[in-house]
Amino acid sequence: MHMLGISRTTATRKFVAGGPLQYTATSGWFKREESIMGTSISVELWSDDRADGEAAIDVVMEEMHRIDRTMSPHKQDSELSRINRYAGTQAVPINREMFDLLTRAEHFSTLSDGAFDISYAAVGRLYDYRLRTRPTADALATARAAVGWHHVVLDARAQTVRFARPGMCIDLGGFAKGYAVDNAATLLHRCGIANANISAGGDSRVMGDRRGRPWTIGIRDPRQPGEVVALLPLEDTSISTSGDYERYFDEDGTRFHHLIDPATGQSPTGVRSVTILGEDGLTTEAFSKCVFVLGVEKGLQLIEAQRNIDAVIVDAAGMLHYSSGLLAPVQQKQQQ
Repeated sequence: MHMLGISRTTATRKFVAGGPLQYTATSGWFKREESIMGTSISVELWSDDRADGEAAIDVVMEEMHRIDRTMSPHKQDSELSRINRYAGTQAVPINREMFDLLTRAEHFSTLSDGAFDISYAAVGRLYDYRLRTRPTADALATARAAVGWHHVVLDARAQTVRFARPGMCIDLGGFAKGYAVDNAATLLHRCGIANANISAGGDSRVMGDRRGRPWTIGIRDPRQPGEVVALLPLEDTSISTSGDYERYFDEDGTRFHHLIDPATGQSPTGVRSVTILGEDGLTTEAFSKCVFVLGVEKGLQLIEAQRNIDAVIVDAAGMLHYSSGLLAPVQQKQQQ
């Protein structure tokens, strides 16, 4: 187990002037967990009033449901499904929220030289991890011809999207949960909540601290369920982890998992998990996918070129790799 010191997010103990923290009969930590967006959504927050706290959690869960209704590829009436049905034959008008998200996707694709690509879905939909099935070589080759982020054509003036290749489809799973967590944090702030932990699968956003001490977020061991490889003391930070243990099956010594390299249509084998820390969940989730596909060396080069982004990578041999923003505080501590 590694304890990481993080200069911009490591908490310092805080005390309330005039004495210890005060509690009332109705104040406290309130927590709820629901299954939404195909994953576990968890909210834990501090509220001075139980009714206010429960109402704030209601607001978060409704936002998660709203995003699921809009962006789920499995709901036939979602906006994403409508895009996938019609954009191959015509320009499809979309709302501002969706247009902005597709623009952000284009940004991450450019930044990562295609390692992030929402059009990977043409290949991704051919895998069924529950049934342990994967595409044949011919089916994979056909689907790969429909992958290419630069063929997702956005028209800012008309606010439309169309696909320039036959057979294309898109999936926002690369950052939709991070985006949902960001929205939830904004809504909690509006509700007057200052201390909270919002989690959607491998994506979390911590607000404030735990009333005088940091939130402690563990990075799970990709091969040892229930174990962690690192503990991160955090405040006001987004953190996203992508791992090859989430949806997968093993066959003849090869692990086929849901993280797919758009260039090959297959699962990368050089990394077991990637954890990204940053200021917003959409960015951290997108970078976790980029780095997983790029691998340790190129992935860390990408992270080092960004501002206020850090990474922890577990490679195929189980070794840990850190970005310089995490290494420096540890090294300084060891030299003292």
